Amino acid sequence: MQLAHVAIDHLSISAANMRYSKRAPDISDILPSVRARGVLVPLLVRPNGAPDAFEIVAGRRRYFAARTVADERGEAEPLPCAIMEDGDDADALEASLIENIARLDPDEVSQWETFSRLSGQGRSVADVAATFGITEHQVKRILALGDLLPKIREAYRREEIDTETVRHLTMASKAQQKEWLALFADPDQHAPRGWQLKQWLFGGQSISTKVALFAIEDYAGLIVSDLFGEDSYFADADLFWQKQNEAIAAKRDAYLEAGWAEVVVLEPGQYFHSWDYEKTPKKKGGKVIITVSQRGEVEAHEGYLSRKEARRARSNDEGGEQAETPAKPSRPELSGPMQNYIDLHRHATVRTTLLDHPGTALRLMVAHAITGSSLWQVRVEPQRAANETVAASIAGCKAEAAFAHKRREVLALIGAIDEDGPIAGGNGDDFATASIFARLLALSDDDVMRVLAIVMAETLGVGSAVVEALGNHLNVNMTDYWQPDAAFFELLRDREVANQMLADVGGKMVADSNVSEKVKTQKKIISDFLSGENGRQKADGWLPRWMKFPVESYTDRGGFRTADQWSKVRALFVSE
Repeated sequence: MQLAHVAIDHLSISAANMRYSKRAPDISDILPSVRARGVLVPLLVRPNGAPDAFEIVAGRRRYFAARTVADERGEAEPLPCAIMEDGDDADALEASLIENIARLDPDEVSQWETFSRLSGQGRSVADVAATFGITEHQVKRILALGDLLPKIREAYRREEIDTETVRHLTMASKAQQKEWLALFADPDQHAPRGWQLKQWLFGGQSISTKVALFAIEDYAGLIVSDLFGEDSYFADADLFWQKQNEAIAAKRDAYLEAGWAEVVVLEPGQYFHSWDYEKTPKKKGGKVIITVSQRGEVEAHEGYLSRKEARRARSNDEGGEQAETPAKPSRPELSGPMQNYIDLHRHATVRTTLLDHPGTALRLMVAHAITGSSLWQVRVEPQRAANETVAASIAGCKAEAAFAHKRREVLALIGAIDEDGPIAGGNGDDFATASIFARLLALSDDDVMRVLAIVMAETLGVGSAVVEALGNHLNVNMTDYWQPDAAFFELLRDREVANQMLADVGGKMVADSNVSEKVKTQKKIISDFLSGENGRQKADGWLPRWMKFPVESYTDRGGFRTADQWSKVRALFVSE
């Protein structure tokens, strides 16, 4: 079986279809869903002899619903299809397709969260499509929701925006999205939707002088302004594109002179999809991808390779002379999810503590500016959780709530439109930078330092040596923001470590008397000591060694990345 999208005019009803009839079927029950979300479950088809033509074995009603929607909108989208091969059983394939779709959350924003998480873990679009039994086109359409501002995504989740409008908004620049969002939020304005939005984005508009890369005085044509003189436009589009292309070529040449291996300029309207690329530094062959919108806006995406190119580069690196690698421990001290849990909680507490030390944040930011960072484009630390247990714990932790509150205060200071989103992480928009700069000029030194501290905290890498250095320098006390929760005990599965924790809270005698007990039993006793229940003397303020600053291990087995990170920088911060 092969999954693909097929043009609707290349499909016909097979006589083998059990519902085959010249009469159109009743589609009233599924038509609203197809209007809103399109066809989700692939049609089951097989070649009918003509080139690129297929007959429908199962999915006749979905086909007729799609044709009805196409007639209403005047344009037809290709339909997802499972193409049968010789020997395929139609009933079994149809059941499998329906089962796969049932595994997907019906909310497309939740699907985007799932797909983007898998993409971040290195899964390709093809891998995600195979996992859920849908086409790569469907996966890419969902991933495109990542190009939307968070407030637009949430409005779509609440069904305040229809699917057609959202799909057009995924093609809009961030500036266009903010402009549309302002109209959407204003009860006295009308935000264009559907085909009107498409016209608003791409048709019948002059090109704003704000998007020009070249000096305005170099443009010899007429420039027109609105009645208030706040916005101006190029009257001669051909002359604009001539000057803009010259400026784009100069920008490309400047990147090449700066040492970039290659600069790719995409055609106007062609989109840069981050899920098709991997972030790659200049010294490892990363390219610059320049995108140009239909309205003339230009964006440069620095340091990327396609996933195929990145795999080839890694293969070439691995094919060279390799140093002898030490034997991998048979069993690390803690599991991957526990390491993730520890990293995220330590990160949350350290960056919240950082907010009260803006002078330290300034020095750290200068260090980033001098030496560079894996996050310094500037990109916000995504705080990816290994599983739902870790995600729920971080979402409910005291440090994250305190951080979110202080971030909202700073967002209000700089007049940000998205009051719930991050401050850092822009795409190099010069006009947005100028706007923020003007806002900062009006703020006091203390308020500017508050903004700076938040930006530094948002770009602080989880699980990095910097978190360890910063936590020790600031004398962070994890008990101010963290206490053992249900997720911690769920992820604690090492019996030897649990016994040593039991010794910490209950004493060596208690630990020795339970040394052979199951880890579940020992965790229950630890919990009783922490709560003072079942006759146990309450142990206040206990921290696992993993959560202390400086960090400590329970065993010498290795495999604890946090301790390894601290060992590399310890001598710089602790006097022996």
